[in-house]
Amino acid sequence: MTEATFWLYDLKIEVIATDKPMVCNHQAGDYFLVEGENIIFGPNGSFPLYPLAALLPLLPAKQRDTDASDWISTDAVIACPDPHCGGQFLISRTTKRQFTHAETTGLPDQRGVPYWDKSTGNTSP
Repeated sequence: MTEATFWLYDLKIEVIATDKPMVCNHQAGDYFLVEGENIIFGPNGSFPLYPLAALLPLLPAKQRDTDASDWISTDAVIACPDPHCGGQFLISRTTKRQFTHAETTGLPDQRGVPYWDKSTGNTSP
């Protein structure tokens, strides 16, 4: 019997400039990555809270395959939530990563070794 699998895209969220000045603490080229459920901050190690809060609800949808006509497939540039800020955020799908249901679920009767803990064999949540 094969394990139930699914795929998620890794994402790169990068700050891009417009003709309006940036007023939030992000600069063109700043970025963070999403790999599975993990957020990995770019070289400066930080990202401003309010733009991050505005972006977070979109990221799980961007990680999944969606219909080519769905706006989540076509729209990749999101404006900073501060109306006075010129920053925008380009969400790019990068590689695809395969997961199994057993390594990602919290359901006790369906749980396997978590994908992030495969080296130890730990099956606890």
